Amino acid sequence: MQVEEVKARIQAGIENAEVFPEGEGCSFQVVVVSDAFNGMTPVKKQQLVYSCLADKIADGSIHALTIKAYTPAQWQNINA
Repeated sequence: MQVEEVKARIQAGIENAEVFPEGEGCSFQVVVVSDAFNGMTPVKKQQLVYSCLADKIADGSIHALTIKAYTPAQWQNINA
């Protein structure tokens, strides 16, 4: 898989998501920022991101995935 495919799959599955992927081969790290995460627990945020890539995780195309998921307000606080 390529980072652009990871980014496209997450953006297709989470409305108005900003996605910052890194990695190569079968190991990726993603930062995802979206209003869709408002009111979600950290686990629910990760589950939403995983759901966008579940088939690629299941078939082994993605072996390792590190997720950091933030609301826009959380992202702004981190980068302030």
